[in-house]
Amino acid sequence: MTNRIRPRPGARGAVRTAGRSPLPRWIYPALAVALAVGLAVGALIGAATADPRTEQQKRIDAMQAADVQRDADQVVALTDQARRVRDLLGSTLDGLLTALPPGAAPGPPATAAQAEGWKAATRQAAGEFANPPSAGTAVNVARGGLAAGARQLDLAVDTYAAALKAGDDLRPALLGLASRQRDSAIASWSIGATQLDQLSVDTGHGHQHVFLPHAPGQGAMTADGEREGG
Repeated sequence: MTNRIRPRPGARGAVRTAGRSPLPRWIYPALAVALAVGLAVGALIGAATADPRTEQQKRIDAMQAADVQRDADQVVALTDQARRVRDLLGSTLDGLLTALPPGAAPGPPATAAQAEGWKAATRQAAGEFANPPSAGTAVNVARGGLAAGARQLDLAVDTYAAALKAGDDLRPALLGLASRQRDSAIASWSIGATQLDQLSVDTGHGHQHVFLPHAPGQGAMTADGEREGG
């Protein structure tokens, strides 16, 4: 009698693998092709979207973008400053217009107290443009025109005050010089105001007119007639 266990019927032959059947052999080449295509497409997309600029060019572009933003901010600040100075100079220009009508004989002379009041205003106006911030050429042109106008008007008031104290032999010449200096101041300011108006449009703030009041014959550039902000 033997202790050997007899195999059950059907146990002979290959042992079947538990779980799902293995993938068919043909699918492996297909998966390899799909992977290769995916990698190739990804490489093409990466190449198309990659930034072709060098690091140096990126830094240059960043600096230029910062300069553009700086100038745009300064256009707004300069417009506010110009409007404030224009209002400050209003009474001085009115007084000079009466005392020195453009293209006509001098009017009634101002008093010494009036001339001192004009001087206080023009000195403050000129001081507004001292120590200007760094900016691009276009902004510098606008600010330079406004600053030159303020300084020239300050000089015109000095000349007029000197005329009030001068003798009859010198007064007419000094009054004529003061009148020309006043007209030159208004013309210089108008150049800066015109440039600033264009810069305001270019930076998306619309037309901004900060011209000084003036009369015909003073050689000043004038506003373009467009509504402000438009």
